[in-house]
Amino acid sequence: MKLNTTVDAVTRRIRGRSQGPRTAYLARLDAATQRKPGADRLGCANVAHAFAALPSNDKLRVVAEKAPNIGIVTAFNDMLSAHAPLQHYPDIVKTEARRLGATAQVAGGVPAMCDGVTQGTPGMELSLFSRDVIAMATAVSLSHDVFDAALMLGVCDKIVPGLLIGALHFGHLPTVFVPAGPMTSGLSNNEKGKVREKAAQGLVGRAELLQAESAAYHGPGTCTFYGTANSNQMLLEAMGLHVPGTAFVNPGAAMRDELTREAVRTVLDITKSKRFAPIGRVVDERCIVNAMVALLATGGSTNHLIHWVAVARAAGILIDWDDFSALSDVVPLLSRVYPNGSADVNQFQAAGGPGFVIRELLDAGLMHEDVLTTRTNGLREYTRAPVQNTAGAQTLQWQDIGASKDDTVVRPATSPFSTTGGLKLLQGNLGRSVIKISAVPDDRHVIEAPARVFESQESLHAAFQAGELDRDVVCVVRWQGPQANGMPELHKLTPPLAVLQGKGFKVALVTDGRMSGASGKVPAAIHVSPEALAGGPLAKVVDGDVIRLDAPNGMLQVLVSDAEWAARPLAVIPPALTEANGLGMGRELFAGMRRNALIAEAGACSWL
Repeated sequence: MKLNTTVDAVTRRIRGRSQGPRTAYLARLDAATQRKPGADRLGCANVAHAFAALPSNDKLRVVAEKAPNIGIVTAFNDMLSAHAPLQHYPDIVKTEARRLGATAQVAGGVPAMCDGVTQGTPGMELSLFSRDVIAMATAVSLSHDVFDAALMLGVCDKIVPGLLIGALHFGHLPTVFVPAGPMTSGLSNNEKGKVREKAAQGLVGRAELLQAESAAYHGPGTCTFYGTANSNQMLLEAMGLHVPGTAFVNPGAAMRDELTREAVRTVLDITKSKRFAPIGRVVDERCIVNAMVALLATGGSTNHLIHWVAVARAAGILIDWDDFSALSDVVPLLSRVYPNGSADVNQFQAAGGPGFVIRELLDAGLMHEDVLTTRTNGLREYTRAPVQNTAGAQTLQWQDIGASKDDTVVRPATSPFSTTGGLKLLQGNLGRSVIKISAVPDDRHVIEAPARVFESQESLHAAFQAGELDRDVVCVVRWQGPQANGMPELHKLTPPLAVLQGKGFKVALVTDGRMSGASGKVPAAIHVSPEALAGGPLAKVVDGDVIRLDAPNGMLQVLVSDAEWAARPLAVIPPALTEANGLGMGRELFAGMRRNALIAEAGACSWL
């Protein structure tokens, strides 16, 4: 299938824009590739320290026999449901590596925090920058420089982007990502959402709400909605960085451990065959575009309009929201998974999952097929589903996905849910912003209403509880950008705004903060750039200004004359929100990151 002209044009534009930094990146990668193996290039004392704790047979392999040595970077902790299953992965990896004549070491661990735990709390202000901390921790882990390949063990929101950014700074290493899969289905996301809205109205109490939340989040694995964590897994499949079809196999499933062993076999296949597929070469402009297309085709997390910009930068590739917007105009929406539908990711997997979507996009000419992946046969391998053979031996085979098993969940490119993707770029005198419209009812794609300005999400909650928002309203929540407070997710605002919308009011949110990857049916113009603290126009808005949010036409505008708008002064961040007032919860440690953070559209990077 001939490549879609827009996909081709966007890729060429990115390649041209990135020529300088990408060339420099590849030069560093190639220089690192030409060095001797780690045990040979290091001094004797260095080598002794690196392998002192290895079992004697492993030490013989890696030092004397020059066997490949795999560095494992793990995000395991037993508080996060998604990462708890990773506890025993290193043992599985080491055993399989030994069987194949190689060695493996846990190079290091990275922190992994859960936005579900910190949502609406001070801890959430550490969330976005935890991505950069994870990237740095990945670099520290690999800095011992004795590895021939790497396995990245992680799943959730900031963890996968952080691991990927860190790994790309060691772009000479063949690298495979190893997930743990989603938890089994519990209380449906729709039912959970209804209880949350009742709680927001005071119709149910804490006991009922906790019961519902615990029935939804009930075991090991990722949350079952299609938020940032599960969007991560979709994108890694589309980039060819997984074992094909590994994203959404549940923890504890018979095939799960075998897929982890297959990750070892996959990364060693690259090193032993000398097939030149280090991660820095796999992740090129075409690979990044494939990830963007997969995100749009599945209505994935808005967080990736920040994270994947940062990921691309780590590989010397420059992308922006104009690229996402151009692709969104031609990429059809092929799946409906909560919050963009009623299905959860387990139903998505059963209906065809990532393999179905990737196949449809390839066949429609909407993805680059001629890309390097961690697998020998390229991206087509990611259109097939893994199965264990019926004889029960621990070997895997891959089979055709076939037709959609449920066309309310996944559809072919010839009959999509929508002919365009689920994300839109908004521009106007309020700056640049993005909106996820795949879950927003069609009659809510255009909202024009008076503004109510809030300096924090807590003040919006207070106004809602006082009944002050029972009207058409555009809620502006500012001082939520990367430099102000680390750009927390504002998912706690979803239930009250959904209640107002349910009463028939025209409601929208405009903010320089983030919404959750599960942001849903209320129109929300998010990531407004530049942010208020950096002199962005949100700092000019006052109560009563009429704001027009027009998703179809890509507009975010305050309806004030140009002369008045130019003359209006910028508000100053309230003293209670400044660092001088004291923060606590470790947020002071991130002050340098906040000062150095780039705008959201530049990935909110603190390391450039």
